[in-house]
Amino acid sequence: MSMPTGSTVAVAQFAPVDDRAHNLATLRSLTLRAVDQGAGLVVAPEYSSWFHRTMGPDWLTAAEPLDGAFVNGLADIASASGAIIAAGLIETGTTAERFRNTIVAVSPGGELLAVSRKLHLYDAFGATESRWAEPGAIEPPQLFDALGLRVGIQTCYDLRFPEVTRRLVDAGAELVLVPSEWVAGPGKVHAWQTLVTARAIENTVYVAAADHAPAIGVGHSMVVDPRGERLAFIESETDVAVASLDRAVLEEVRRVNPALELRRFTVSPR
Repeated sequence: MSMPTGSTVAVAQFAPVDDRAHNLATLRSLTLRAVDQGAGLVVAPEYSSWFHRTMGPDWLTAAEPLDGAFVNGLADIASASGAIIAAGLIETGTTAERFRNTIVAVSPGGELLAVSRKLHLYDAFGATESRWAEPGAIEPPQLFDALGLRVGIQTCYDLRFPEVTRRLVDAGAELVLVPSEWVAGPGKVHAWQTLVTARAIENTVYVAAADHAPAIGVGHSMVVDPRGERLAFIESETDVAVASLDRAVLEEVRRVNPALELRRFTVSPR
C-alpha cells in the first residue's frame, strides 16, 4: 500500500489497560475513525500496548521485542487504514531487570519508520519509573517524512526538558509527536497544556500530543501549530481529534520569527 499523501494528523486518546488485544482493538477503532476524517498520521499514547497504574514485575512480563505482537498488530492496523501510526509500547530491555519505554512509527506497508526510546524517566511527583525502565540511549533522532513535513518523536516527561524538542528540530523536525501518559494531579493539566504549547512556539513547529484519557491521565490531547494556536483538542473522552497541517504556515511563521536562526546556543548531551 502506498504512503498516505494527506496533510491531516490525528491524536487518538484512550486509556490503555493490561490487555494487549483489547488495546489493539481500541487503536483499530480510533484509527479508522481518524482516517474517516482524513487523517494520514495517527498519534496514540505512551504505553499503548499495556498499562496499569502501578509498575512492577508484571511490566517486565508484558515487555516484547519490536517484532512482537504489538508492533505487528500496529502494522496490520496501518495496512487496513492506510495511515501511519505512532504508538508507545513496553519494549524488552537490554537486561531482564528493566524494560524500555518505546515509541514506534509504522507505515501502511509495515515499515518501521522510527523508533524513539524515552530519554528522561519519570522519577518525579512520587513516581520512580527508573526502578523498572531503562532510559533511552542518546542517539541521533530517527526522523521520517509524513504529511509533507519531517517528523520527530519524544515521550511524555521529556516534554519538561526543552532541549529534547530543540534537538529534534536541529535534526530537521517540523512536526513533533508526543505520545504520553501525563499523570493527573494538582496543576498537571495546566503544566501539560503550557509545555505542549511552549515547545511549539519556541521551536516554530507543529506539535501533536496524545495522552491517556482520565482518570489516570489528564487527557487534553491536542495539536498545536507553530504560532501556539490549538488546532485540535480532546478533553477527557476516548476519541480522536484531527487537524490539517500546512507547510506554508510553518514557513511563514519562521520568516516572521526567525528564532531558530537568531539563537546563540546549541544543545549538547550531558
